[in-house]
Amino acid sequence: MTLKIEVQAESFRLAQAFRISRGAKTEAQVITVTLTGDGIAGRGECVPYPRYGESQESVTDLIRSLPADVTRETLQDLLPAGAARNAVDCAFWDLEAKRAGVRAWDLAGLPAPGPVITAYTLGLDEPEAMQANAAKNAFRPLLKIKLGTPDDMPRLEAVRAGAPKSEIIVDANEGWTAEVYADLAPHLARLGVTLVEQPLPAADDEALIGLDRPVPVCADESAHDRASLHHLKGKYDVINIKLDKTGGLTEALKLKQAAMAEGYGIMVGCMVGSSLAMAPGVMLAQGARVTDLDAPLLLAEDRDTPILYDQDGIHPPEPGLWG
Repeated sequence: MTLKIEVQAESFRLAQAFRISRGAKTEAQVITVTLTGDGIAGRGECVPYPRYGESQESVTDLIRSLPADVTRETLQDLLPAGAARNAVDCAFWDLEAKRAGVRAWDLAGLPAPGPVITAYTLGLDEPEAMQANAAKNAFRPLLKIKLGTPDDMPRLEAVRAGAPKSEIIVDANEGWTAEVYADLAPHLARLGVTLVEQPLPAADDEALIGLDRPVPVCADESAHDRASLHHLKGKYDVINIKLDKTGGLTEALKLKQAAMAEGYGIMVGCMVGSSLAMAPGVMLAQGARVTDLDAPLLLAEDRDTPILYDQDGIHPPEPGLWG
């Protein structure tokens, strides 16, 4: 089947500036792919990430390089793991589900997904501001806090004071040294933190071998697709699977199975995108130890058919959105 491949750069305003250790953003810049064949269209979204050398322009060029006879199977070899392949792969899942008149999870041979509790992320800020934000969101069962500076202890204490009953996970975004992590690790446990993401730069994470891990450590920037699994042994307890890193749902499902077989816990995360980017992730997040698919909650605007969030968490997408 010959496909029409449309690529569109879009942006969605954030409700407020969102800051991590590498910088701040005020909008989600995404690429939307629409695949049309035999009068049926499927959509997918990706978020180009400068940390991995991606931009809206570079991702657009990669997608436009694809031949019109590309299939989801041939796509896996035509593009590398990353944002460009993710948008096209997820658009294929949507297209194939619509052509078959079933849901995407039926195509994958998986049970129908249910809602899952998702973390809600508090951006990096001064301790007083983070405490106020934590108190505002203390009703949420799971908070994720962005850290990654040498002076994070007051921030951590402030968030715990603001949300004394919430479960807390921490994301350092490669911002700590081995020494900073070793100093903080006992306090993470003391304050009831249940997971810490990517404490050290991916290039320096060999230093995690032999360090005490009183709180499980999760690989994010160090974990991409199945090829990266063998680099993680002895360093990490959990891996964060993101569709924009794996290059789509096809590889993500295989990575999840392979990681679980090797004894890793699973976290399913996201970049800051719209509901269209989250939709395939709900399918992937079933049974995960931690789900972090909160990006639409940070937006001031979203897709026409947004994904549903309520007290039960993030819900599976409606067919009008994806899959």
